[in-house]
Amino acid sequence: MISRRFKVAVKLSDIPAWKIAYKAGINPNVLSKIMSGALRVKSGDVRVINVGKVIGLDAEECFEANGKGGSGYGN
Repeated sequence: MISRRFKVAVKLSDIPAWKIAYKAGINPNVLSKIMSGALRVKSGDVRVINVGKVIGLDAEECFEANGKGGSGYGN
């Protein structure tokens, strides 16, 4: 699962999400699905790690350490 920090970093970035996606080598629709939880990812997913690099996060910061997280409120 992606971390809350990852979601916040993407949303608050000065770079638009579509541009983050292209710089990370993924389609903007894929990033949107990852962010919304429609596309479930596992720890170590290269697409998420590449997005993290674009927004200045280490790989560990992109994922929930305990497997919790998701797209709902309070996660």
